[in-house]
Formats: sequence, structure tokens, C-alpha cells
Amino acid sequence: METVKRQYRLFPNFGDSFGTGWDVMMDSFLRLFLLVIILAVIASPIKATHLHFNPSDFNFRHWDIGDFFNFGTFGILAAFYGFLGLLYGFLVAPVFSYGGNLMFVQSVRQEKADFECLINGFRENYLSIVLANLLVTALIVLGLFALLVPGIIIACRLAFVSYLVMDKKLDPIEAVETSWRMTRGHGWTIFFMGFTSIFIFIFGLLLLIIGVFPACIWIGSAFASLYESVLRANEKPAEAEIVQN
Repeated sequence: METVKRQYRLFPNFGDSFGTGWDVMMDSFLRLFLLVIILAVIASPIKATHLHFNPSDFNFRHWDIGDFFNFGTFGILAAFYGFLGLLYGFLVAPVFSYGGNLMFVQSVRQEKADFECLINGFRENYLSIVLANLLVTALIVLGLFALLVPGIIIACRLAFVSYLVMDKKLDPIEAVETSWRMTRGHGWTIFFMGFTSIFIFIFGLLLLIIGVFPACIWIGSAFASLYESVLRANEKPAEAEIVQN
């Protein structure tokens, strides 16, 4: 007997995005649960490169040649691991992150989320992913330095860049421009969704930490739902124009 798929409510607003995100999580929980675990493991090397400096390890009043050697060695190792973490964060991690976002979109479209999406970026549009992530990060950082608010606005308006690079195979500039255009009128929705996601994540942490995984699935599904609903809303006028012509 063929299973009847439920119809998702794909409307570009706060309630329907989180509501549909919840339905997507329920329908594809195991597959998305595995995805979140993989992404967490992939993100762990970046956190592992954070070295903690303890001033008590050094006697600053009575330094000898050994102290200088130890301090210099520590500095070199810290710089080396920091450099490796930076390379990993910009050259490797974004490929998996962008691929994971595409898997969420596939789940919203009620397609089978393909785990090959996580590595396809290395073979197909690797340069676009790396450059798009670098461009978005640079724009957000510059905006944050400009009194914080511009950075938040830029982050909200460029929320669809990763989806567009993976889903529509756009180059970095096209993805940024298209995301800025698509999110026009939806900036507050994205902001409140991001703000709410913080509390969903914290609530997941309070549930014996295990709740973090469902929280991440729900958040990822909600944003993918918003992207798909805005994408469909933008494509309808174009389809209507073609029919009229």
C-alpha cells in the first residue's frame, strides 16, 4: 500500500516555516538526525584547534632560557593550529555545511535527502562554495564593525546564499545578489527566526544535551522551508507571465 505524503504549508512567514519545519523533522527524522551528527563531527576539528593559555604555567618574575623557549614554542604551536583551523574552516567545513543545507531543502521538497550532497561540493562547485562563504563572512564582519546593526541586516538578507549556490548552482556574486533580492520583505521574518532559534537551541541543551539534535533538525528544516516557500513565491509571477505571453 502506497503511503500518502502530507502536504506541507509552504508560506514565507514565521509560523508556517517553523510549522513545516516540524513536519519535515517528523517525516525525515532518522535521515536528518544522522545529517546533524555528521555536521557536528565535521565541526569538531575547528573547536579542537582552540588552545587555552594559562598564565600560571609561566613564571614571569624569574624567567630563564627554558621559559623563553617554552613560551616561544607555545606561540608557534598556537599560530600553527590556528592557521590549520582557519584553513579547515574556510576550505573544508563550508562544503559540508552547504551540502547539509541542500539536504534539508530536499527533505522539504519531500525528496530523499542524498548524503552525497555532503561531498558533491568538492567535485562540482567547490570554488563557488568557498568564495561564497568567504564573501558572505567578509560582508557580515564588515557590517558588524559598522555599529553592529548593518551586520545583522546583511546576515539576514544573505541567509539564502548557501541554498542558491547548491540548489541553483549560482556563482558567489549571483548568489549574493539573488539572496538580497529574494529576502526583500522577509528580513524581519529571518531575524525573528534566527532569534527564536537561539532559544530553541538553548532549550535543547537543557534537555540533557540530547535535545540539541532535534533542535538543530527543526531549525535547519524551518530555514529550508522558508527558502523553498520564498523561491516558489518568486517563481509564480514569472510562470504567470510566460502563460500570458
